[in-house]
Amino acid sequence: MSPKTVLVIGSGGREFAIVWMLLQYLGLIKKIYIAPGNGGTANLSHCENINIKPSDKAALIKFAKDHQVDITIVGPEDPLGAGLVDDFQVAGLKIFGPTQAAAEIELSKVFAKQLMAKYGIPTAPFEVFDDFVAAKRYLHQQTEFPLAMKADGGAQGKGAHIVHDLDEALAMVDKIMVDLIHGDAGKRIVIEKFLIGKELSVMIISDGTNYRILPITQDYKYAGEGDTGEMTGGMGTCGPLAWAEELLDDIRSQIVEPLLNALASEGRPFVGCLYPGLMLTEDGLKVLEVNARFGDPEMESVARLLKTPFLEITAAGIEGHLGDLEIEWSDEYVTSIIIASAGYPGAYNKGMVITGLEHAEQIPGVVVMHAGTVLEDSQYKTSGGRVLVVTAIGKNMEEALARAKQAAECIKFEGAWWRHDIGKNAA
Repeated sequence: MSPKTVLVIGSGGREFAIVWMLLQYLGLIKKIYIAPGNGGTANLSHCENINIKPSDKAALIKFAKDHQVDITIVGPEDPLGAGLVDDFQVAGLKIFGPTQAAAEIELSKVFAKQLMAKYGIPTAPFEVFDDFVAAKRYLHQQTEFPLAMKADGGAQGKGAHIVHDLDEALAMVDKIMVDLIHGDAGKRIVIEKFLIGKELSVMIISDGTNYRILPITQDYKYAGEGDTGEMTGGMGTCGPLAWAEELLDDIRSQIVEPLLNALASEGRPFVGCLYPGLMLTEDGLKVLEVNARFGDPEMESVARLLKTPFLEITAAGIEGHLGDLEIEWSDEYVTSIIIASAGYPGAYNKGMVITGLEHAEQIPGVVVMHAGTVLEDSQYKTSGGRVLVVTAIGKNMEEALARAKQAAECIKFEGAWWRHDIGKNAA
């Protein structure tokens, strides 16, 4: 493969991880543009941040044409839901990610649940509401709590809420459907049975026909220690999960292949990363949610284990040749810890000076990936809720976790915090 010019769309830790993977094989890279990127990507060799929003489809297409971009890789879900892939394809540009129709599996919880019900894919029993009065009437009839309540549309990973009694459930209906705390995403909601078990994140890369399963990780979604507090976009991950290895056949036959076949049957063949979040319950595997892009921070962890050039994988996905490609993975373990701004996942301040990055990366096996940062006057400053992702590999989970925690302790900025129990229950 000759050196390529690549455009990566997005600004978070996931996009930093994508760029980092591309840079591990510099011989394949001519130039990487990131739209808009972050403080970390601004300081990487062969990379250039460009001031174009992921929502500006026309500007992105013009840039890709003007700069002879060979492959574009989409990180976040919103551009996918807006049809960015479709427009790039119409313009004759190669792009890795699902079409708007295929991405609806993430952008509409209602569509996803109804698709799974139609094709017999295991998920929690559910009801759909677009009227808050009807939703409250249904809740008054329920005798078993907790329940899960989810905004239909995309909400940056924060649209799911666990309600523990009737009063809390009624109040949450008002917040989502009346106050619109998630915007228009909350005009329809799904209310479903709360599942109990062990969570696992399964990302697969598909070319529309063939697929490959990435190392299975565990995500820690809640803000508080012991999985308490508010739902976040994710506070850390670890993997691969040894206990999940024996589930691979069931994951393929019960979840992955039925999802891909269902989408294809509906005229929505899926190219890109399909990421079902699963729960292993006493009744077997159940789908909690389905995402249409690489997970964040799951991708930051998985990136550390990949040994095959990421550019080759995305090219095979676009061209339909994934079945001919064997993807090689490290036999090490990885832990990622999110360092967040004070107030996240609610309101937070920006512009805090970050120190200690160089000390953190002196620890063996550690790479710090940037998420919500900017580079100003040769200083990294905070610009988001999830600021940095401390990743560490080790010969076992314990070593990876110890290294990640040691590195996280090195990093300082006003209000910085992180969960100290990442890795708990992963074994």
